[in-house]
Amino acid sequence: MKDGFIKCAVASPTVRVADTTFNTASILSIIKEANEKQVKLLVLPELVTTAYSCGDLFLHKRLQQGWDTAVSTILEMSKEIDMLIVFGSPALVHGSLYNCALSIHKGKLLSVVPKRHLPNYQEFYEKRWFSTPCQGNEELILFGQKTWFGTNLLLTCSTLEELVVANEICEDLWVPLSPSTSHALAGATVLTNCSASDELVGKEEYRRSLVASQSAKLVCAYLYSDAGHGESSTDLVFTPHDLIYENGQCLAESFDVSDKLLITEIDVQKLQLERLRLQSFGAGSQDYVRIPFSLEIEPCTLTRHIERAPFVPSDESSREARCEKILRLQALGLKKRLEHTHCTSVVVGLSGGLDSTLALLVSVRAFDLLGLDRKRIVAITMPGFGTTKRTKGNATTLAQALGVELRTISISKAVSQHFKDIGHDPMVLDVTYENSQARERTQVLMDLANELNALVIGTGDLSELALGWATYNGDHMSMYGVNSSVPKTLVRHLVKHVASISEPSLKKVLLDIVNTPVSPELLPAKGDGTISQVTEDLVGPYELHDFFLYQAIRWGYSPAKVCRLACRAFTGIYEQAVILNWLTTFYSRFFSQQFKRSCLPDGPKIGSLALSPRGDWRMPSDASVALWKAQLAELGNL
Repeated sequence: MKDGFIKCAVASPTVRVADTTFNTASILSIIKEANEKQVKLLVLPELVTTAYSCGDLFLHKRLQQGWDTAVSTILEMSKEIDMLIVFGSPALVHGSLYNCALSIHKGKLLSVVPKRHLPNYQEFYEKRWFSTPCQGNEELILFGQKTWFGTNLLLTCSTLEELVVANEICEDLWVPLSPSTSHALAGATVLTNCSASDELVGKEEYRRSLVASQSAKLVCAYLYSDAGHGESSTDLVFTPHDLIYENGQCLAESFDVSDKLLITEIDVQKLQLERLRLQSFGAGSQDYVRIPFSLEIEPCTLTRHIERAPFVPSDESSREARCEKILRLQALGLKKRLEHTHCTSVVVGLSGGLDSTLALLVSVRAFDLLGLDRKRIVAITMPGFGTTKRTKGNATTLAQALGVELRTISISKAVSQHFKDIGHDPMVLDVTYENSQARERTQVLMDLANELNALVIGTGDLSELALGWATYNGDHMSMYGVNSSVPKTLVRHLVKHVASISEPSLKKVLLDIVNTPVSPELLPAKGDGTISQVTEDLVGPYELHDFFLYQAIRWGYSPAKVCRLACRAFTGIYEQAVILNWLTTFYSRFFSQQFKRSCLPDGPKIGSLALSPRGDWRMPSDASVALWKAQLAELGNL
């Protein structure tokens, strides 16, 4: 349960219609296995004690005695088990029969929630046996225990405050206004559904879409347990379909499998943090009764998949579609800015690196959308003290292949004169040496843009903005930053995507740019003419920093949780000590470099994370990183 993770499971035990003794044994077997696997939350199907398809037998005393015995047996067995167990059973209340979800923990019946929406159409006729409950809650004696019976009940975990569980049953999910909506608004982060959904052509897909949509809309975890094999086939066929979703993402799914646990971990801390950000929850909770329970805090080994590159889809077809979408969004943003300013020319500083290449590709797309001549795109190469033959050659070849105007303006003499003017020794290769070149390049671009009545297109990406890896009033500044919300790991894939759909000569140069080490090229090249200043050697691997950016800034996780997730995602690639080192660098730079983000040029947002001070990220430049670094120091001492 550390970091908000809780191990949960759903299962579909094999049942026999009206054989409560057999069904109880199936249920107990599943509970025992779940306990052995350290599951803390288990959800079983609708009316699992009796089977769903008993028909008029629900009205017979012998079956009623059977489910009473089944529930009592399950309660007794659960006394020594630290697990919240949710399962379906009929219940007699004040002389009426209800289709209910029972929640138990350590032998205590915490709640009995009746099904609100009873299907009574086509193959369904539940109102023949079951009553529709009134809204509200009542404390009464059921199955020999004092418990809560009602429609507005929340189970709240005292040892993990973000874990708040509420129940709905099968049809409750399928109606226009599901009970889970009000449950979530009242604070439930985990919704369970004990279901018995018969199988029809197309129903599997629809069922999945319902669970996915509800979990996304309600920013919750949704645990759906479907009736297993053994239900009556008189008129229907039941095929178990178990699902665990979290905020629209499928964590686990099984189809046509009975008697097997579907296990994963849900992250209730993540859900709570996202709700705090959205501020759409917490209303309408006055009619709810909160029922406390306590789970023992134990280590939870993560088995759920953690994406190593959270900004880049792992599936190739999805990745290509994502790349095409992003390129279009970038181009449309620039197109609008050009239309608004009545500008028909742009200036791009082209280094032969990834970021400037992407900026040029986006500019070309925007000009094509506007029907403007590509020759009005002016690509400027500005060789300096660290420019290599490889990057300059690639910049030249790229500009020619795209049919844009290419100009070469060396900055060496201008910078050397600047060193004389300010009294800087050119043999001292310090930050002044580097930043003087970056600012000179920006001056060239800005002045040329004025001369040509053009816009300077920014090339810096999201990862550089997060780390502050940009020269203030140098490459930090532009008139429109097309890459401002594109992380470095995604930039590489965007360029590769364009290469994959380009003619051979353009493809060749784009792929060589992709394979060129990322570098600002502000220090003299090595003796063999190769790049001497590799960015990732200085600030750390971008694949780690993009991972940190996603987990720490997009989700607001603590440094300890970010480190834990990174260690799992990069198992066998980076040791924990290496991850901690670069994570410390990330937090230090992210906090200290906020002043650069506070005055960013405009640029299009393309994903769920951006750092624009006008939209997505508002942070004082003087915020202290002390709390975050203190936790990192503790991790380093473990």
